[in-house]
Amino acid sequence: MNIGIPKERLVGEHRVGLTPAGVGLLAKAGHTCFVESEAGSAAGFDDYDYERQGATIVHEGAEVYQRADMVLKVQRPMGEEIDWMREGQIILGFLGLMAAPREELERVLQHRVTMIAYEMVSYDGRHFPILTPMSEVAGRLAPAIAGTLLMQQNGGRGILLSGVPGVSAGDVVILGAGALGTSAARAFIGLGAKVFVLSPRLEQLRQIDALFQGRVTTMVSHDFNIDRTVRFADVVIGAVRVPGKRPPVLITRQMLRSMRKGSVILDFSIDHGGCVETSRPTTLETPTFVEEDVVHYCVPNVPGAVPRTSTHAFNNAAWPYIRALVERGPVTAIAQDEALKRATVIRHGDILDAELAAMM
Repeated sequence: MNIGIPKERLVGEHRVGLTPAGVGLLAKAGHTCFVESEAGSAAGFDDYDYERQGATIVHEGAEVYQRADMVLKVQRPMGEEIDWMREGQIILGFLGLMAAPREELERVLQHRVTMIAYEMVSYDGRHFPILTPMSEVAGRLAPAIAGTLLMQQNGGRGILLSGVPGVSAGDVVILGAGALGTSAARAFIGLGAKVFVLSPRLEQLRQIDALFQGRVTTMVSHDFNIDRTVRFADVVIGAVRVPGKRPPVLITRQMLRSMRKGSVILDFSIDHGGCVETSRPTTLETPTFVEEDVVHYCVPNVPGAVPRTSTHAFNNAAWPYIRALVERGPVTAIAQDEALKRATVIRHGDILDAELAAMM
């Protein structure tokens, strides 16, 4: 099989679809890998690293798509990449199609490709092995991001999340108790902040309470509790995800008006549409904006800020599925592997995901 690894076109996205080690494994198995020049350079993988593992370096993204039967991406193809697609191709990546503009989706469908969404790979609809490491990266980055944005010169309240002797620590409200919310809670606790985790699922809240031995305040995420906690929060983390759907809007503009001036919202749900009414996608280059005197951080590809770690992390998780596709062939692998079947959101230009189809 011919496998293509293009350079990412999203502004600020420095991860790459496959590491040199992955290329080496595919090459040894008799497959051909076409890597766009400098595709991995920002993540610390030079063209020479890929060539040494058996890759063919090409200098145009269009050539990658022209030669590849399967394209390994990070973010969904956009702009000119869609024009480069060809019928029958298989595209893998964190696609986030629920948040994609409708006109982009229509153009993709015209090319009759098959798209497999890493964020939807799951055997049971509850555990997502490829998405989880990216959620863990984002969660562990959250205190560093929030702490910087809370500095007065960045528009924040001018507080130190850990506090100091004689001065109270900051208050952090986390909406969601999945992998991202749990990782963020761990990181903020380690920093010394006061942490509140809200979730609609009591089972998750019990797990959080047991995991952190009562050091986290857990609450059911009713509107009343959300409204009450955001009023005193220094930082709010949006870690809400509903598999296959846009997340619900949990923080309205009216709630935002009750928040402290200079407080910070990190809406990590933005790659699927966001859980805050005032959220809109930003970039790692220009990550924030201020709305209702609250600093918003709405970057959809937060793990891209640490591309080397993130690339290794999601490649480790994605490799068994990539290997299955190239060894068994896409048709057989998707038919035999329930996780791949769930993640195949578009097949030969036909939308298989019911929620996505309802958007069109």
